[in-house]
Amino acid sequence: MAGTVTVQDIARRIRDVPDFPKPGIVFKDITPLLLDPVAFRGAVELMTAPFRGARISRVVSIESRGFLLGAPVALGLEAGLVPMRKPGKLPAERGRVEYALEYGTDALEMHTDAVAAEDRVLIVDDVLATGGTAAAAARLVRTRGADVVGFTFLIELDFLKGRARLQGERIEALLHYA
Repeated sequence: MAGTVTVQDIARRIRDVPDFPKPGIVFKDITPLLLDPVAFRGAVELMTAPFRGARISRVVSIESRGFLLGAPVALGLEAGLVPMRKPGKLPAERGRVEYALEYGTDALEMHTDAVAAEDRVLIVDDVLATGGTAAAAARLVRTRGADVVGFTFLIELDFLKGRARLQGERIEALLHYA
């Protein structure tokens, strides 16, 4: 199926929304992609393909749009799905990592029993921007002793240089915006 959907087909289904969530930002809206089941399936298959054969046992998906992509990627890799959430959203014992934002800090949490030392983890999110959230996710996974095999993103905003924060990591992204 992914062979019938090209990266250009997927790119045509990403809508630019100027000045959202604040003036000067051009938001990359993936809703039109999600509305097209053939293109959505193709995007998920293309995000999954580089990690087939990598023995991924857990897919960590980052709240919230990462959930939309992480779940089908996990199914495609026959791996467990681990939701990584903002604080206060998970009901059981959880680990937490804080990370710096441009102004202030944020945090991510994950159930402590979701990932173990023998796990091989793929981290999934919709967009790689500055890399802070992705780097924090990797730190939290590694506190459990698991191996972060790589990251897969639908979109990479190259001009924000998020790869620099993930130096030495395997990073895959379908769409690049300079």
